[in-house]
Amino acid sequence: MRTRSAENGTPLSTDPGDPREWCVLAARRLAEDRPEDALEAARRAVDHDPGAEHAAGWGYRLASLAFERLGRSAEAVAAAEEAVRLAPGSWAARLRLGAALRHVPGRWRESRAQAARAVRYAPQEPDPHVLAGDLALLRGEHRAAEGAYREALRLLDGHAGARVGLGLALLRWESPRDHHDPAWPVDPRETGRARRALESWARQTRLLLAAALVAAAVTAFGTGLTTWAEIGGGAVLAAVVAITLRQARRVRLWPYVPGMLARDVWLAASVSVTPVALAAYVAAVATLPRAVSRSAAGDLDGTWAVLAGTVLLNGVAVFVLRVLAEAWRGRPVTALAQFAAAGGDRTARRAADVTLWLVAGRAWSVLAAVAVAARITGEPRWAAVAPVVLLAPAWAYGGTRRSRSPRSPRSQRSQRSQRSPGSPHGPRGLHDSRGPRGRRLSGRAHGGDRWLVAAAVTLAAASAALGGSALLAVYGRGRADDLAWWCGAGALAAFAAVFAARSAQAWWQGSPGPWRASLIMHDGRGDRLPGDAGPPVGLSGDVRRAFTHAREVVLSCAAPGGPRALAVGAVGAIGPGGELRLIAADDAWEVAERDPRVAVFAADPAERGFWVEVRGIAVGDSEAGVLRVTPEHVTVGEFPGRHQGRARAG
Repeated sequence: MRTRSAENGTPLSTDPGDPREWCVLAARRLAEDRPEDALEAARRAVDHDPGAEHAAGWGYRLASLAFERLGRSAEAVAAAEEAVRLAPGSWAARLRLGAALRHVPGRWRESRAQAARAVRYAPQEPDPHVLAGDLALLRGEHRAAEGAYREALRLLDGHAGARVGLGLALLRWESPRDHHDPAWPVDPRETGRARRALESWARQTRLLLAAALVAAAVTAFGTGLTTWAEIGGGAVLAAVVAITLRQARRVRLWPYVPGMLARDVWLAASVSVTPVALAAYVAAVATLPRAVSRSAAGDLDGTWAVLAGTVLLNGVAVFVLRVLAEAWRGRPVTALAQFAAAGGDRTARRAADVTLWLVAGRAWSVLAAVAVAARITGEPRWAAVAPVVLLAPAWAYGGTRRSRSPRSPRSQRSQRSQRSPGSPHGPRGLHDSRGPRGRRLSGRAHGGDRWLVAAAVTLAAASAALGGSALLAVYGRGRADDLAWWCGAGALAAFAAVFAARSAQAWWQGSPGPWRASLIMHDGRGDRLPGDAGPPVGLSGDVRRAFTHAREVVLSCAAPGGPRALAVGAVGAIGPGGELRLIAADDAWEVAERDPRVAVFAADPAERGFWVEVRGIAVGDSEAGVLRVTPEHVTVGEFPGRHQGRARAG
């Protein structure tokens, strides 16, 4: 008899009280991006098995993932910790706990430790390497992140999260909280308040100084009341002191400020330029009377103009420098290849669009430099290199167009090789990329930003016009080449207008804009569930009986001199979830601490020739005095006799 679950009548199994069936349903709901229903199914799995040992903590792992997707980080951590308590040798439980801790302020180091354990327990799995890469990327350790992502892709070429992460690492991406070190034992909201206070102080001070200098200059140059202009300009300094004291009281984490400035270069630039602007303001006000009385002296006028420009234009200079620096940071063309290889993943599409804007910004800056050089030197032939500039953007855009094609055969083979027909990640398992949601994601293409197309047109026009001006200069068409240069300059101005309009639209709609801040990390949702949602490996009745009645159990492990076999006193117990609890000597404990990946062999005396091998992770339980081995792979077979020996999966 088949029963149906309460959610949409989904068939469960012949036994609605089986916690594994509820876990299968919870995993299916997570694959369908329905975390609320997944959480309900996971809770039922735990309720039907209070110790959660029949599913070896699977229900708690699924509940933790559902909590995480619902934004309930504390509950996600609590559920993941329970899964680790039930199966300390499970790499999936360690991975789940590390992923949950990543979202809790001040627990980055614990998250990294759990990720390192997951990598140590299962180096053949891609997801632990991806989590290690994500944690390194959050801290700005781009080289370490790149290495972790490449290792994950070596194991599974079609891993979208690894592709997106590798692209971000190549772009030298910084998190939105780039001023905050996730390893600091402090809430990022506190450092965020300190950052806002520093930014407010710098912005308010510079704006006040600029407005005061304009007023003083108008008073001195317009009315000749230079003395009153000097007095008023000096009085403004009292307001600067008041702003400084007010914002300084809001900074409660002064010991962390040097670290914040070292991590966030633009915060450091904004704070550093403020004292420079203040010094320039004081000098400008002090020399203001002399600048009026000696207006005929060009050297004095030039000095005062430099001081005034420093006060009035420092914010614009920092902004332009930041835009150019962000455009030239990292390797966007190489990153685009990674985003394209991610197929129809929505995070990859978003990253590709932003990266195309970065490439366009590079092309614009080069064309602008060529145009300025041609005008300053008076040699229009400098602009002859302009047509070559568009080769890189054209190649980059072609790469995103190629991403519309299906995954490569190598990627598909790698994806299939990691799946078994009966696993939740199988071809017809919990989340099939051929389903409606998969078709919707893969059917969309890159390059849907019409503003980006308009920007490409302006760049092409600027390149053609500047190249034409150089060609006309060669043939002596002086007035024509000057007109062509102005057309190129106009096209460059049009690109700036398109960029500004696209930015304004994104700001108004609250959508991703054409800047680095729109780049985000992969959220783990896509055409496959993460590895920490997979089912545990159980032991069949024959395997349990073999270990229970075996006269001798052998523990095989890696040692410095090669593989080593150690006799185990006995199997103290076998948990309902399949965990072996071995009574072993101290040397077995020492070997397991050095490399927890072990294999346990036993033969069933009741059935002559029947043997079993369990490969898993051994973790010492000092309180119980046993080695707890969490199964990862089970093989059973028969010893060779008159017939050929054979082995099969357990």
